[in-house]
Amino acid sequence: MGLMFNARLDSFVAWMERVGWGKIQKLGLVLLTCVVLLWAVRLIGKTVRKAVDDGNEGVTTEAERRADTLASVLNHLAWVLVMAFFVLSTLQEFGVNVGPLVAGAGIAGVALGFGAQSLVKDWIAGFFLLMENQFGVGDIISVDSAHTGTVERMTLRVTQIRDAEGKAHYLPNGTITQVVVLSKDFARSLVDIEVAFEADIDGVMELLGQVGAELAKDWPERVLEPTQVMGVEAIGPNGVTLRTLTKVAPGKQWEVARELRRRYLLALRHAGIVIPLPQRVVHHRQEGGNIPEM
Repeated sequence: MGLMFNARLDSFVAWMERVGWGKIQKLGLVLLTCVVLLWAVRLIGKTVRKAVDDGNEGVTTEAERRADTLASVLNHLAWVLVMAFFVLSTLQEFGVNVGPLVAGAGIAGVALGFGAQSLVKDWIAGFFLLMENQFGVGDIISVDSAHTGTVERMTLRVTQIRDAEGKAHYLPNGTITQVVVLSKDFARSLVDIEVAFEADIDGVMELLGQVGAELAKDWPERVLEPTQVMGVEAIGPNGVTLRTLTKVAPGKQWEVARELRRRYLLALRHAGIVIPLPQRVVHHRQEGGNIPEM
């Protein structure tokens, strides 16, 4: 057993001295090339991201989101191409004829294209999503009115979004038919306030406008314009509904709306304006003029 092991070891050492070290050096060079290519692609993505960065960490501009999206897709494609290049180079270095393999892969690719039409559809849809810049990493979107969240990753095949509960949704690009972008350029916070019928409507509208103007001064990076009090939106069974609109930075509409509701409530309470309670009028019908016994 020992003699057999020594013989194999001597054969391996002889092979290494003859051709082994040369092959290892070539494979090392191929590996180094792959690492450099991946590093270069990552560096390009970071450089583009830095070039479009406006220095404001609180607000992500459209150019910044587009740079993040392109960097994510480039990194994904780079990994796929580099791995294919490394495997083919390794096989060729060990004497495997990769010509028939590449030809067979081409034929298999055609056959796979017919059999995996949904996959090709996803890639084509992903390509046009990126080219048309419909949305990007960091955007808040609603897909087909069924999935709403922040885009975390985009590839040619799939889009990953994370909703408010932290759930990750992986959506094939070919299945996306309708997208509503909730953070494109700017957004608006819509807040409705209901007051009692007896309230001074003009006075309440003026008060709401003052609260919105104070918030714009306190949050200049999130609130782009002072609140607009649109007026009476509805007259309901319990009171009058007033509508306000506030132009805000992309993705900040929910945060601003929550703060506005808090400030509205405190201001109305301080001014003694009553929030309406449900009101009912009960008609009691008597039969024969007799009051029923309770």
